[in-house]
Amino acid sequence: MKNCVFCKISNHESPASIVYEDEWIMAFMDIRPVRPGMMLIIPKGHVDHYCDITDDVAIKIAILGQRLARNIRLKLSPERVGMVVHGYGVGHAHLLLVPLHGPDDITSAGFAFVQDGQVRFDLDRIPMASRERLDELAIQLK
Repeated sequence: MKNCVFCKISNHESPASIVYEDEWIMAFMDIRPVRPGMMLIIPKGHVDHYCDITDDVAIKIAILGQRLARNIRLKLSPERVGMVVHGYGVGHAHLLLVPLHGPDDITSAGFAFVQDGQVRFDLDRIPMASRERLDELAIQLK
């Protein structure tokens, strides 16, 4: 899809700290990680809804997710590694791997705020990581 940031990344038209890439899928570091080591795994072809990914590509994503989660545990020592498919943010199917150092990391609750009596989340409250740091983590977690 023309304006999809993940399509631009998978086509190497936008920068990314790539952890893994093959013909069907790609894993790269999240530019606004809740915790260092947070990454995404995407199908290289544009698919809006995760449930619309073909079974064979979904299996590839799941297996890679397991392997990368093991690397995260081994090299970054979080308490847990969460895997999230929520369908918001970028309209391109993706699996998030989130190093968890506490139960609030999976919900990004550390960056939540209350406005007009409602709990809200604003992506801009999550600090952007430097490309240099993301590249270092990508190399470490391959």
